[in-house]
Amino acid sequence: MPGGTISVFLADDNLIVREGVRALLALEPDVEIVGTAADYEELVNGAGKLAPQVVVTDIRMPPSFQNEGIEAAHEIRKRHPGTGIVILSQFDDPEYAISLLDEGAAGCAYLLKDHIAEGDQLARAVRAVATGGSVLDPTIVESMVHPVTDAGDLSPAEEELLHLVAEGRPIKAIAVAQGVTAAAAGDAVEKLFLRIAQQASAGGQNSLRRLRMLHEAIVNREEQGETLSRLLPGGVADLLVRQGRGLGETEAVVVSVLMSDIRGYSSIAERADPSALAGQLNVHRAEMNRAIIDASGTVMQFVGDAVMAVFGAPVPVPDHAERAVEAALEMHAAQARVNEQWVDTGLAPFELGIGVTTGPAAAALLGSEERLEYTLVGDTVNLSQRLQQWADPGETVLSETTYHALSNPPPATAIPPALVKGREAPVSAWKIAAGTIAGPKGTPKSSTDNRDRE
Repeated sequence: MPGGTISVFLADDNLIVREGVRALLALEPDVEIVGTAADYEELVNGAGKLAPQVVVTDIRMPPSFQNEGIEAAHEIRKRHPGTGIVILSQFDDPEYAISLLDEGAAGCAYLLKDHIAEGDQLARAVRAVATGGSVLDPTIVESMVHPVTDAGDLSPAEEELLHLVAEGRPIKAIAVAQGVTAAAAGDAVEKLFLRIAQQASAGGQNSLRRLRMLHEAIVNREEQGETLSRLLPGGVADLLVRQGRGLGETEAVVVSVLMSDIRGYSSIAERADPSALAGQLNVHRAEMNRAIIDASGTVMQFVGDAVMAVFGAPVPVPDHAERAVEAALEMHAAQARVNEQWVDTGLAPFELGIGVTTGPAAAALLGSEERLEYTLVGDTVNLSQRLQQWADPGETVLSETTYHALSNPPPATAIPPALVKGREAPVSAWKIAAGTIAGPKGTPKSSTDNRDRE
């Protein structure tokens, strides 16, 4: 499969360490160092200008030697969502590493400086985060796993599953590694946790708690549609402040939320060249971003292979449902055009499943005037994640509210009411078939003639 180059920006206040890391990465043919920094300002400004695919940074740098590296990484993601982050640390406390994953998004690695020269650990971490993966230093993984396995009577298969959890693998990746469905993998992890909890010693219980924290952080990250939030670009944040939005003040809004996911991404990642896959993700995100912005939406977050967007907030628009559906259809069309180019070069195509919901949500502007975060929560947000899971490759699933909010509904098939996670009552929805395109002025039309309309 054709390769690519992963652009990396490197930051460490220690010149010797910085040049040592640079030398290690220079040995990799698919990694290119595009810039370096010695402090917070240099890192934020340099990476902001160069937009690297991955940032490799120390935690403590000038001016205060606290957590400048992490703060800078967050600021860079604010400007360029989806940037991979590799944290280099001297702290081997598992809880510190877990807290970083818990606060971050997909594409985060935590490595110990003492070990980065061992084999190709650093290069593998760079490749992993460039494609939305997560990496924990093996020492931290073992410190969580050993007290549990030593205290319990686990089979080889159970120990393998436990290691996958401790490595920070999401459920979809565990399912691929085990050759089972995501639902089966999730059930197996929960049953394993229950069995270990019943037999673990005090030391084992402490490690089990850490494993559970890590697992929950990864699962929450997989389903970040439930807490749609994003560090907003300065212009949008300034607009909200000028409109009189108070920090911490909650506002009731009616919006349409879009959640997109690449079908079979974990399987693709298992087979693909990491640097080539990183390049594909960059192209994919750029096309999705364009489709959403062209429809007057706001890209809230890129999380690994998922894209989340909102229409109707923070800037209100009356026809947000139409705009969300227009964006969804253009996202499918744009990806299909890109796929044609990829197939010619031997790259695996991406096929999307998209969910769109419309309804009330609670929005708030959080943080400080220097650092603002716009957060949107509520059942409308949660449901977009669930409906996205109902979409087969190329399909878009609309909530019933979204469908009936459209002035010109597209050809669609009603989905029989069914239960979804977090809902007690069955949910009705409508499915827009693969191949449906946006007609004149965004009016959707189908490229086939056999779709049901009710």
